[in-house]
Amino acid sequence: MRAGLWIAATLLVAGPSPGSSADDRISLVAAENFYGDVAAQIGGDRVAVISILSNPDQDPHLFETPPSVVREIGAAQIVVYNGANYDPWMEKLLKVTARPGRVAIRVADGVDRKPGDNPHLWYDPDTMPAFAKTLSEALSAIDPAHADDYAGRLKGFIASLQPLNDKIAAIRGKYGGVSVTATEPLFGYMAASLHLTMHNERFQLAVMNNTEPSISDLESFQRDLETRNVRVVFFNQQASDNLVRHLVKLARAADISVVGVTETCPADQSYQDWMLGELQQTERALARTAS
Repeated sequence: MRAGLWIAATLLVAGPSPGSSADDRISLVAAENFYGDVAAQIGGDRVAVISILSNPDQDPHLFETPPSVVREIGAAQIVVYNGANYDPWMEKLLKVTARPGRVAIRVADGVDRKPGDNPHLWYDPDTMPAFAKTLSEALSAIDPAHADDYAGRLKGFIASLQPLNDKIAAIRGKYGGVSVTATEPLFGYMAASLHLTMHNERFQLAVMNNTEPSISDLESFQRDLETRNVRVVFFNQQASDNLVRHLVKLARAADISVVGVTETCPADQSYQDWMLGELQQTERALARTAS
């Protein structure tokens, strides 16, 4: 087990705190900062956004709830969280901070995902358009006077995803069917969208669930590396233990490209920039091993 840690909330839109009488903006708390970033893009200056999980150098699975987060959720008019058992602490906090009229958006519901499915929904290209539409509708219901503004920003956000869709199509067209692997299924939805052939999925689930992979699954993973049966290895930069570091070392020794991906968006990037950067990194890795 990894040591527990605390990840502080980050205010994405400067100004008075949510619930302040001097601030008539809609107060929104997002469990993860990529949802907070999209919420800020849709809400504009009408919404004050706080993101809880925001540090790309730390492991989001080990979040411990500080009192400040409980207060922020209690004061929020809208709460956004991933669901699919990725952030179960949020379900508990919503119950203990119940308030009339608060809107809770569980993103997993919008893409028909449930506990037991791969919870890393933000790597699925269908997730953010669905979430943005749901949020725009929720904001319009709370603040109908600015409904046209929310609809306009939603339209702009959907248009801003086109470079991502173009890059996905380009990689899929050139590298679809290429065999890859990963130390956990963080990049799984995106790899599927790229039509990459993913190996060692049982191993990945064990690592994600913080359980010991079976000896046969570990041997299969190592064999894929030693025989160069895969062209790229994806790993989670925020949750790499000794076993993951060992496999990354084996991959590099076999001259297999390694791509590090993260569970939270870097603080200086938008969701779109973050995803495009990881797609570009993937494209370079695939091109390198194809040469």
